[in-house]
Amino acid sequence: MLDIKVLGPGCANCVKLETLVKEVVTENGVEADIEKITDRERFLDYGIMLTPGLVVNGKVLASGKIPTKSTLVHWLMNELNKGN
Repeated sequence: MLDIKVLGPGCANCVKLETLVKEVVTENGVEADIEKITDRERFLDYGIMLTPGLVVNGKVLASGKIPTKSTLVHWLMNELNKGN
């Protein structure tokens, strides 16, 4: 199971990234715990200065941009395979 955190104050891009993550998880049958973090103080805990931010299993995968859907699928599958 993946631990996914989407960091952002609620701007359009942050919402878009959260939607994209949920879409990819659902379409690929990935078990994931998805958390939306809107508290700016917590962004710094992950070293995120630009939002939206994407943290998977404690590792920052994106900051300040939205990955393409295919890139996101690739990242999540890589993280899943590390757990096996």
